[in-house]
Amino acid sequence: MALIVQKYGGTSVGTVERIEAVAERVKKCRDEGNQIVVVVSAMSGETNRIIGLAKKIDPNPTPRELDVAMATGEQVTIALLTIALEKRGVPARSFTGPQVRILTDSAHNKARIVDIDGNRVKADLEAGRVIVVAGFQGTDQEGNITTLGRGGSDTSAVAIAAAIKAEECQIYTDVDGVYTTDPRVVPNARRMERITFEEMLEMASLGSKVLQIRAVEFAGKYNVPLRVLSSFENGPGTLITFEEEGMEQPVISGIAFQRDEAKLTIRGAPDQPGVASQILSAISDQNIEIDMIVQNIANDGTTDFTFTVHRNDYIQAITALEQIGDTLQARETIGDQKIVKISLVGVGMRSHAGIATRMFSALADEGVNIQMISTSEIKISVIIDEKYLELAVRALHDAFELESEPVVE
Repeated sequence: MALIVQKYGGTSVGTVERIEAVAERVKKCRDEGNQIVVVVSAMSGETNRIIGLAKKIDPNPTPRELDVAMATGEQVTIALLTIALEKRGVPARSFTGPQVRILTDSAHNKARIVDIDGNRVKADLEAGRVIVVAGFQGTDQEGNITTLGRGGSDTSAVAIAAAIKAEECQIYTDVDGVYTTDPRVVPNARRMERITFEEMLEMASLGSKVLQIRAVEFAGKYNVPLRVLSSFENGPGTLITFEEEGMEQPVISGIAFQRDEAKLTIRGAPDQPGVASQILSAISDQNIEIDMIVQNIANDGTTDFTFTVHRNDYIQAITALEQIGDTLQARETIGDQKIVKISLVGVGMRSHAGIATRMFSALADEGVNIQMISTSEIKISVIIDEKYLELAVRALHDAFELESEPVVE
């Protein structure tokens, strides 16, 4: 008998018919002898509807009261799913986040989980019940309802799985696993059987929308095996786990990309200590996160400093950069909002030389110019012109033969 946590997102419980289908899936799993905790999101579109209602009254509603309103979406789902299970003769009980005692900090609308008391859930599981828990929510020390921010139900599920020491946390979504890249860009992208936490963190941070970064971080921290599965078709999904000692790894696991990048450059700034700090401080003072950075030194005692930010922050960032450019008497400040970042991800590249060369050659063969490069132990990222995104991703997917089952080199 296995102890399993299953999480179903908004599209999976978006209608009464889909809730009935989830109930059938849960019943089947329980009939196989498993103990099950189900974590659910609000029905698809419900959270946005509630936020819309609040903002019709006040464009800036009090965060505490917005949390009270938003938490009702999941409360509806847990009741409906429990009713569907009981109709099928499955003993079940629903719990809100506060009832499970999911303790969070007091950062309304984006709270973080501090602790979970798993005893109440365990007691009901031992009594033979399926437990249905509202994701995305908890309570702070003062008893206030809190919500965990977008994707918080994934984090709720992983945290509960860690608290009750579940064998596996299954995340049911509208896709059947994690792919080597976006199948909408590369039709022959392959579903991966397994991927490491480290690789999944990189993929999530680089634009893969399958799992929330916080959920993957939590799972890695508490060693909770994650499996991404489809709510709408049967299949093994993708297992996310630690890299096992001696386990062979493909050189490259996947290709991630981000469309929402912008590049800024300050040219002809003085090449002296403290200038880089002044430039970066001017941007960070605006609460703007900087991604990639490149600095080039010229022979005339000046430097060119280039960095990337999220495209939404471009106007604010270029304004701040122009101001610091005037202060430093730099030659000019320029920007480009039509760039993208493409990244190769794979723990296997730690032990293989020549990955960057192969990547750059594949892009050069397609006439794609590389503007910036960033590397880490398991990732190589490049900035290119936005118009070459799909061409570049397809070329790299072919170059590293990701459509085939991996051959370890």
